[in-house]
Amino acid sequence: MLILGIIPARFASTRFPGKPLVDIAGKSMIQRVYEQAKQASALDEVIVATDDDRILSHVMEFGGRAILTSTEHQSGTDRCAEVAEKISGFDAIINIQGDEPFIDPRQINILTTCFAEPETVLATLVKKIETAEELNNPNIPKVILNNRSEAVYFSRAPIPYFRGKDGARWQDEHSYYKHIGIYGYRIDTLKTISSLPVSSLEKAEALEQLRWIENGYRIKAASTTIETIAVDTPEDLERLLKGL
Repeated sequence: MLILGIIPARFASTRFPGKPLVDIAGKSMIQRVYEQAKQASALDEVIVATDDDRILSHVMEFGGRAILTSTEHQSGTDRCAEVAEKISGFDAIINIQGDEPFIDPRQINILTTCFAEPETVLATLVKKIETAEELNNPNIPKVILNNRSEAVYFSRAPIPYFRGKDGARWQDEHSYYKHIGIYGYRIDTLKTISSLPVSSLEKAEALEQLRWIENGYRIKAASTTIETIAVDTPEDLERLLKGL
């Protein structure tokens, strides 16, 4: 199986414009993500998919591979789907978040193992929740898994509701999982889901993966113990730089 890693990189971020090009200790955000992804042994190639010529030129300057995509895409999945239409020869695609400059290559490798099962068409990562703060943070999507390690539902609310127990200790009574936002798709499935209309559950939770579940797709989940650090705002970047 040949697997392509794609890093969607949009310039006009609402909360942090130009984020892919910000400097992090001498290298841009996108260069750091690219170099980390290249270390993933399970990937046969890595490409940055961007809507901006400045990002395209920058990636090429540091020796990376990039492709220009539409400015109209609403999600990284849609951007990956455009690349899938332009590049052939791959069986699956891993959508790598462009705002995690120190993503661990092992996370990418773990995710690709899901495709060892022929029936897996979509895959993602989850991590066990350890604190009440994480469990009750609406910015951290939670996921319920079935006994086949497939996602049943994603929510910004703590799920499942643990009846009769103190909400501050739910994580001690049950295994709760948070969603790690890296996705894997088989090529034909990616092309199909990118054409699906926005679903009612997706609108309610603002989580695109609910569109796939609502349309009957199964999402295989691999578990990781590795923590990821995402940079969503300039304040996130400041905290990251202080820790270097």
